[in-house]
Amino acid sequence: MRNIDLYFIFRLKASKLEFLNTAGYQFVSIPDTPVLRQKLLKLCNSLELKGTILLGEEGINIFLSGPINAIESFRENLAKDKRFSNISWKDSFSAEISFNRMLVKIKREIIPMGRSDINPAIDSAPFIDPFKLAGWLDEGRKVILLDTRNAFEVELGTFKEAIHLNLHCFREFANAAQSLSNHFKSLPVVTFCTGGIRCEKAAPLLQHMGFDEVYQLEGGILNYFEKIGNRHYKGDCFVFDRRVALTSNLVPGDFKQCFNCQKTLTPMDQQLPSYQLNRTCPYCTRPSS
Repeated sequence: MRNIDLYFIFRLKASKLEFLNTAGYQFVSIPDTPVLRQKLLKLCNSLELKGTILLGEEGINIFLSGPINAIESFRENLAKDKRFSNISWKDSFSAEISFNRMLVKIKREIIPMGRSDINPAIDSAPFIDPFKLAGWLDEGRKVILLDTRNAFEVELGTFKEAIHLNLHCFREFANAAQSLSNHFKSLPVVTFCTGGIRCEKAAPLLQHMGFDEVYQLEGGILNYFEKIGNRHYKGDCFVFDRRVALTSNLVPGDFKQCFNCQKTLTPMDQQLPSYQLNRTCPYCTRPSS
């Protein structure tokens, strides 16, 4: 369990970034999802945390926001269950809590792909850490960077020279991956996403498809930002909470999301007369063609 450095906390409070946002996942058998759901919901409510926890027989996926001490208390309690003692957490800080409510949901899959033959708990592709990937890119090494996120996420930022599959949702990945060039099968392929969980399924699928050398970026874009910054990356990273996107410094950027249609809005969009905070934006008010 990683503890937040006390001096770092002091600096954060001085800068008004007093709330900790954390994300983590673990692919592990969870046969007791209803009982665990009640336990985790009670714990989160007692700590006044907000966010979403997804539970399934294949594992757990966690997104939480709250005071630093409360998040640390949650993680300490969760680690008492040996199934979750090795979760790797991705942290960032904000001036306010990043979610509106606390939900603990039971799902068939914690990251929907629709492929029962892909089980990351027993079938995982090798990881590549951010330092090694940055070194490869510094050298100009021939490597295929495959963004496994949705198209609207890619629009806000991605690695330079990365390719993506124009996904509407991750469930489309398995079919869309069939369009990848056979030429890529003999090259190193590095899959990446926000925090790593989508690549836990995407990378093994590519291996099953005959790709010779497949890696998953350890900890995803957020871990890369923490370790490397924006080197070889252009733009911000979309996150599924009120912050909308994070810069390479892991602080909220200038994007907002329309309250009505959920469209991501640039600073220029927000200056248009048709943008009304918490009501409408230039996209949902535009007449249909």
